[in-house]
Amino acid sequence: MANPWNDPEAQPFIRIQGVSKSFGDYVAVNKIDLDIYQGELFSLLGGSGCGKTTLLRMLAGFETPTEGKIFIDGVDMSSIPPYERPVNMMFQSYALFPHMSVEQNVAFGLKQDGVPKKEIAERVAAILDMVQMGKFASRKPHQLSGGQRQRVALARALVKEPKVLLLDEPLGALDKKLREKTQFELVNIQERIGITFIVVTHDQEEAMTMSTRMAVMNQGMIEQVGSPVEVYEYPATRFVGEFIGSANMFEGTVVEEATDHAVVRCPELDADIFINHATNLPPGAPVVAMVRPEKMKAQVEKPESQYNYVRGVVTEIAYLGDMSIYHVRLATGMVVQISQTNLRHTAEQRLTWDDEVYLTWHPGNCVVLAQ
Repeated sequence: MANPWNDPEAQPFIRIQGVSKSFGDYVAVNKIDLDIYQGELFSLLGGSGCGKTTLLRMLAGFETPTEGKIFIDGVDMSSIPPYERPVNMMFQSYALFPHMSVEQNVAFGLKQDGVPKKEIAERVAAILDMVQMGKFASRKPHQLSGGQRQRVALARALVKEPKVLLLDEPLGALDKKLREKTQFELVNIQERIGITFIVVTHDQEEAMTMSTRMAVMNQGMIEQVGSPVEVYEYPATRFVGEFIGSANMFEGTVVEEATDHAVVRCPELDADIFINHATNLPPGAPVVAMVRPEKMKAQVEKPESQYNYVRGVVTEIAYLGDMSIYHVRLATGMVVQISQTNLRHTAEQRLTWDDEVYLTWHPGNCVVLAQ
């Protein structure tokens, strides 16, 4: 799939312009500008109360913006009621009718729209086959597993062939293993039908796995928009760096700035950090230097380099099967987290409690964020 958001000539399919939503004195969404392109699987990611569901409900027409406008396929949605918008919404609860069969649940919206019986039967059969629920067409919701009910809800939303499908925490009710499996199924279905999906989630892993792009929200505003790789590797703010995955944040000041490198002095490390690119910040500027735990290595021998290493003692270990997490306490009292993949069996010599180690990292694996 091409990346239309990198093409200045491309027209967004959904345009959100200066949208705010207040409930009394509480501002749930604050002056958001956002463009989403046709065929994207776009995630709105953030913690509870960040405004992501309110924004989704405004797209659906269930809430009216206090200010700003929303355009879908070039049409201003301001005066268009929910039932006339080219969108459909899949709720976290699935909201299936318990007295209806799978087939009847999926067909319900089409019947309400007066679609001919023959066409209803064809469209329902086709969409149930797509979500691999055709053989369960006669079952009632209580006879289905959580994952199967999720697929029925998805089929019911897709059968009306909306231009945009809005999904509010679509996998929240599933257990971890089923959720991981369903993430890939959802991506495959979205790619086959080509409908624009907008997903609200608080689950970073879910957003990272499924999204073409994502918007990280905080206190009603968007902190960063980008692909999963861009947001994880190059967070725009400290909030994004800490919210997505794990991160070691070292506060300091720029002491050297050149066109191809910079040096940041970090009292918490009692050391300087060398970065192999410019920060575009003047010497003396307060910054936060971020290094992801998996970008750090632990070794017993003292490194030869004068930069990018610290010495400490292993104080905590978490064995997670595929990887291990270590907490290393420095002489300054700061605790640094590193993670290492367990590539070999238990015969391999691993770090253990009270080991003295040197932590090192590559100059290109540090991201500098303005304070």
